[in-house]
Amino acid sequence: MTGFNFGAMLSQNNQIKQIPLDMLVPFHNHQFSLYDGERRDDMVESIRKNGVMTPIVCRPNPDGTDTYEILIGHNRWNCSKIAGLETIPAIIKEQLTEEEAQTYVDESNLIQRGFNDLKVSEQARIIARRYSEMFSQGKRNDIINEIRVLNGEETSSGNSREKVADEYGLSRNTIARLVRISKLSDGILGWIDKGQLAVRAGVELSYLSADEQSELFEINSADDNMLMKISEAQARDLRILSADGVLDGDEMLKVLSAKKKKPDKKVSIAPTLYKKYFAGLSNEEIADTVAAALDMFFKSKEKGDNND
Repeated sequence: MTGFNFGAMLSQNNQIKQIPLDMLVPFHNHQFSLYDGERRDDMVESIRKNGVMTPIVCRPNPDGTDTYEILIGHNRWNCSKIAGLETIPAIIKEQLTEEEAQTYVDESNLIQRGFNDLKVSEQARIIARRYSEMFSQGKRNDIINEIRVLNGEETSSGNSREKVADEYGLSRNTIARLVRISKLSDGILGWIDKGQLAVRAGVELSYLSADEQSELFEINSADDNMLMKISEAQARDLRILSADGVLDGDEMLKVLSAKKKKPDKKVSIAPTLYKKYFAGLSNEEIADTVAAALDMFFKSKEKGDNND
């Protein structure tokens, strides 16, 4: 956890209050996994020794209850509960739009964790939301810069698609694929996160309707794990059937259970033999000649074996 810049935050008229942990709830659309294992244990131990050094950010719960919805600091909140704390320092943001609140959640995870440390599903959701035109780019930049101040970092200007692509080493095609798979259901995105489904296959499945995706997941999963592997070609077949309006459970099972046709084996002929025996012949004539020669060979071999 980085040190908190009190001067910078107070200059922005943000008041820090101690809020009981049981009055805080996760952001309703928080789609990022919480720390676990050693990373979580280290944060719990740090909080036990030093307390929470960086305040979380929250807003009054829009559902009207006497609670606060966490925007930044879900892990600090969770680890504080484990550490046995009763309250946590928090900055309360008033009158945020839904889009602004979502940006606090997304951008703080990007800044604190790094894009490459996110799950594929988390990357897809962030990229899809980040490049949507939900509200002005200027307001988004203001929020990003405020989060950087919270983390003691320098602010930046501009946030174009090209700049973010360069920052995270993404090509335009990668961005397009991430935006596309963000349309997948949580279950199918889970297959991608677990490495059970390739991203390119996920792109094809993203064209299925929500109901079709739900049925596919139900048919092909047990305990959220994929039962039958889905190749990119099979996913494309499912997409075509969906576009034709004929994709149902039976058709899904047909595609998933269809065995790949093994390609015919090919035998190469050495250039010297080809020139000696087959020069000028068509492929059909070569095949007939080889078949006749093999027939004669095995008949001769069989006759010799019977004479032994």
